[in-house]
Amino acid sequence: MEKEKKQEEKLVKKKKAIMHAHDNDNTVMRMASIAISLNARLKASDMPLHMQEHALHYTRSLITHGHHHHPSNKPTHTHLARELKKEFDSMYGPAWHCVIGTSFGSYVSHTGGAFFYFSIDSLSVLLFKTEVYLVTPPPPPPHTFCANLNKCDIYMHGYDSGLYR
Repeated sequence: MEKEKKQEEKLVKKKKAIMHAHDNDNTVMRMASIAISLNARLKASDMPLHMQEHALHYTRSLITHGHHHHPSNKPTHTHLARELKKEFDSMYGPAWHCVIGTSFGSYVSHTGGAFFYFSIDSLSVLLFKTEVYLVTPPPPPPHTFCANLNKCDIYMHGYDSGLYR
């Protein structure tokens, strides 16, 4: 009885693996189709499919039609990067970064699930998100006060800490 149960579990695992591989094939085929239709090349990704699609379509739209504020002007690399960053900040939360150009190197740290490197036409696009932490200033330094300054040392703490008399 135990042997049959283990055999059945193996068959279920094998079936799931085959279905997962099929899903991966469909995902790869879908992204390949989108990339071909937009003249894009996918170079590296750690990002959900829907976000990759959003980045590809939005970037293509900016390149082709410009931004709604300046539709007639051909967008600069800086303009494209700014608009793509702002779009992802508004859709997926703050701290997105975008680098666009024809030649650049990079080495970045990113939040898991938030990295995409691709090219459209002759432009390379690096889009990634970093963690944001609230930084609170340190509390003000303590001061020692003495009523009789002639008989008491006053210690000042800060950037230039030392003893002052």
